[in-house]
Amino acid sequence: MNIKPLADRVVVKMLEAEETTKSGIVLPGSAKEKPQVAEIMAVGPGGVIEGKDVIMEVEVGDHVLISKYAGTEVKIDNVEYTILRQSDILAIVE
Repeated sequence: MNIKPLADRVVVKMLEAEETTKSGIVLPGSAKEKPQVAEIMAVGPGGVIEGKDVIMEVEVGDHVLISKYAGTEVKIDNVEYTILRQSDILAIVE
């Protein structure tokens, strides 16, 4: 199945969170925070949103830092994605 976001939305796939700390401590599943770095899988066309022109500044394949509780999580073909607005993206990670 192919996902095509509308307007200023993007589809991202969350990257796996670290399972060990820098000091080597292994974290159990319940102690891990939701990851905030994701890879962009699809980008909407932008356009006029609420009377303002929205130009999409991200591209498929970019790694981005997103707001902690942003977007809507969906599961398609046993893969979890998050659909969110471009304004919920905080930065592009290089």
